[in-house]
Amino acid sequence: MNARSYYIYILSNRTRTVFYIGFTGKELSQRLYEHKEKLVKGFTEKYNVSVLMYYEVFDNPEYAIAREKQLKKWSRSKKISLIKRMNPGLRDLSTSLEMT
Repeated sequence: MNARSYYIYILSNRTRTVFYIGFTGKELSQRLYEHKEKLVKGFTEKYNVSVLMYYEVFDNPEYAIAREKQLKKWSRSKKISLIKRMNPGLRDLSTSLEMT
């Protein structure tokens, strides 16, 4: 059986003032490449949001989508708190992923 991964992720801009929460069934590195190269039209392209701040991996897409919806309802301070637990330095985590 082929195990597939699904991801929810939080992106920010260079100054860490804007957040975007997304879901993908693609490899996370591939999706980040699309954001960084402005291949994804819309919010992330308009506001130059491509810095990976946080992510979670799921083996069930329904769980991932439910988590994405949950995080989108959270306050900004609660999102920052979550991000800092994984990424206290608020660095770009995509540098540790192999980009497609």
